Amino acid sequence: MNKVFIRALIQQHTRLTRSHLTPEICLHLITPGCHLWKSNIDNCLFDDPFWAFYWPGGQVLTRYILDNPGLFQFKSVLDVGSGCGSAAIAAKLVGASKVVANDIDPVASVAIEMNMQMNAAAINISTTNFLAAPSGDNFDIILLGDMFYDQEFGHLINNWMKSFKQKTTVLIGDPGRLQFINHPLKTDLQRLATYDLPMSCQLENNGLTSAGVWKYN
Repeated sequence: MNKVFIRALIQQHTRLTRSHLTPEICLHLITPGCHLWKSNIDNCLFDDPFWAFYWPGGQVLTRYILDNPGLFQFKSVLDVGSGCGSAAIAAKLVGASKVVANDIDPVASVAIEMNMQMNAAAINISTTNFLAAPSGDNFDIILLGDMFYDQEFGHLINNWMKSFKQKTTVLIGDPGRLQFINHPLKTDLQRLATYDLPMSCQLENNGLTSAGVWKYN
């Protein structure tokens, strides 16, 4: 699919919404009012549209950025597994000097661009697999929102983070998924904040009520 066609599909099958933990940011998402909300995988127009949902870890990480602008001003920021791009957009809005929203899904990159334009946040977008070609230490801050959804992938991320220089700050947003709370890396994490999730997010995520932001030490 070419970019113009992807944009048209996203425009048609998502809704612009601020009904989430970060109403300062307007996002193209699949909501209960969308036809695709009840669509099964076989009938979905997109392959694994993770970018079309605002996951709990992403919501709290974005909220933390908006609540703590001084930590991000004049910093270079890499948002890995950016999805809808909310955390990257927030970092730019609060004054980060350089922001890269990274997602290997080419459809996600188009969605991020649309959300970026909607929120007047000039960020760079990359589909490079940063986990396969480590270059995270070129950034002051690395963001990981709801990335510990699979145990093997969690191990991959953990090994990747160990390659960073000490000056790189890694922030993680997670609602307490088993793959995260049982991971050995928890001993290297410092909890920075906990947020209650909106009721809509709780209902969409099997009753998860809160999520935290963690710093990797």
